[in-house]
Amino acid sequence: MLPPVCPGCGKPQTNGVLCSVCRQRQPQIDGIRSPFCFDGIMRQAIHQLKYKNLKALSPHLAGLLAEYLGANPMPGDIIIPVPLHPKKLRERGYNQSELLAQELSKIVKLPVLEQCLVRSNNTPPQVQAKNVEERRENVTGAFTCQVSTVEGKAIILIDDVCTSGATMEACATALKNHNAASVWGLTLARET
Repeated sequence: MLPPVCPGCGKPQTNGVLCSVCRQRQPQIDGIRSPFCFDGIMRQAIHQLKYKNLKALSPHLAGLLAEYLGANPMPGDIIIPVPLHPKKLRERGYNQSELLAQELSKIVKLPVLEQCLVRSNNTPPQVQAKNVEERRENVTGAFTCQVSTVEGKAIILIDDVCTSGATMEACATALKNHNAASVWGLTLARET
């Protein structure tokens, strides 16, 4: 997304200072960045990857993430994909965020730490939540960090879409509870 955006959540706004939500909440996530709006061809591509088993799109979409990172660097020692609940993973057969993370890793030469984060609660899809507060409640405590190898590391957390930032925030909380130095979210697209 083109600036100006909130330096915290990455949501578009009229100036480049922290939005009122980030000022009030003091989030655990250090920032969320998304190169595209979740509409048009990007929405179609993400839906094809996520719901239509078109995994061949993942290298191309990861290439777009890599281009964005090249132009807008963020601290990163490790890439961690946002996990799916095991039931959802069995239903879909793959985690689209994991595919993106693996492909991005090949380009930017950062290791992917899979199975680090676990989605312990099978929450309803965030898209079904009525508002931001419901989205936050939906994912609060839904993720746990299973390894201590994140201690002192700068994490780049990968997901396909950022709607409210609640999922990224819940993941960042779990990672920072294991002393991650920083957690930055990087998604392909952002709902506006």
